[in-house]
Amino acid sequence: MSKTKSAADDSTELEFELIRDDLPLRLLRKIGIVPGNGLGAMRRTIFFTLLCWVPLMLWAFLSDRLSSFAGGPGLLDNVGIHVRCLIAIPALILAEAAALVVGKRIIPQFVSSGVVTAAQHGQFRNILRDVARLRDSSLPWVMVIGITIAWVIGNPTEFKSDPIFLNADGAAAFGGMWLLYFVRPVFIALLLGWLWRIVLVVILFSRIARLDLALVPSHPDRAAGLGFLEGYPAMFSLVSLGLSGIIAGGAYQSLTHGASLESLKLPLIGFVVVWLVVVLVPLLLFIPQLKACKRQALRDYGALVGAHGRLVHQRWILGEKVEDAPVLDAPELGPVADINAIFDAVKAMRTVLIGKGSIMPIVVPVLVPMLVVAATQMPVKDVLMKLAKILI
Repeated sequence: MSKTKSAADDSTELEFELIRDDLPLRLLRKIGIVPGNGLGAMRRTIFFTLLCWVPLMLWAFLSDRLSSFAGGPGLLDNVGIHVRCLIAIPALILAEAAALVVGKRIIPQFVSSGVVTAAQHGQFRNILRDVARLRDSSLPWVMVIGITIAWVIGNPTEFKSDPIFLNADGAAAFGGMWLLYFVRPVFIALLLGWLWRIVLVVILFSRIARLDLALVPSHPDRAAGLGFLEGYPAMFSLVSLGLSGIIAGGAYQSLTHGASLESLKLPLIGFVVVWLVVVLVPLLLFIPQLKACKRQALRDYGALVGAHGRLVHQRWILGEKVEDAPVLDAPELGPVADINAIFDAVKAMRTVLIGKGSIMPIVVPVLVPMLVVAATQMPVKDVLMKLAKILI
């Protein structure tokens, strides 16, 4: 019984949760929005979505700015605001639950796959503990709050270009103030929080990558046994959707004001590339060890294949008697075709853990909102054809 309990405790200690007891969660637990033993992601999503969006809609309704204002469009026509309140902010909150699930599935695989050996469990456990302490530290979140406040105070332009958010005297109306001093800070804080979490993953992966990992160059995942890490970007799928929604909402507003889809193509592509780089950076940290593994494996397996081939040549071509050659009879090597297949597997080993499996969880959520905007300017059939070309 005690052995079973000890094994379970050890297994738990070898897990890592990207979101658990950070400062925002501790504060929200104190006021009852988040339960004591969970993230309360759905509860927080409903709370902040309603708190961001409903006051704006009530204000617009009561001040006759809902459907039109001063001969122009009303709040209902401001797609950017609705996307921010109803898609981006909920996506950034719900992404925490998704990241928790993905992280709890991926991180333990370092141990269960044997990449981190039993002798390294202590080092691995210490790495997880150190990063967890950093995750739960208040200082990074104090900095996030400080940057958010500085951003809002230093750039109060949210409502300046839209008369719907101004009173007759040019001063900000309630909707403008709510947008600037509540909705915008909530979004910025959530976004900065996710950037901090990417930094945490960078720190975690960089320390794991410095371990002497038990890589297998002939592994069928063609990544020396680290192929499971391609599932890591799925942590950020909903974050990608939320950010892309904001970008697409802004693009749609620009299109309604006369901009062309062609003029927006470069900024949209730029966002996709930059966000891909940001999310995929942690995977690049394993390149040095993977390269060293492949370089050494090509030498070692090349020597093995050469020795095996020479012995086969001596026995079957030259007709010489070959004695004391266990390599020819080793069942794990098999015939020439099998040992050549092992060497081919080593040659095919990737040193960069970036492929379709790691890119698609980011690219698809990013493209969906943008393609919806594109569909307002071009036939849906053309949009779907472009999407099919990207995905296939």
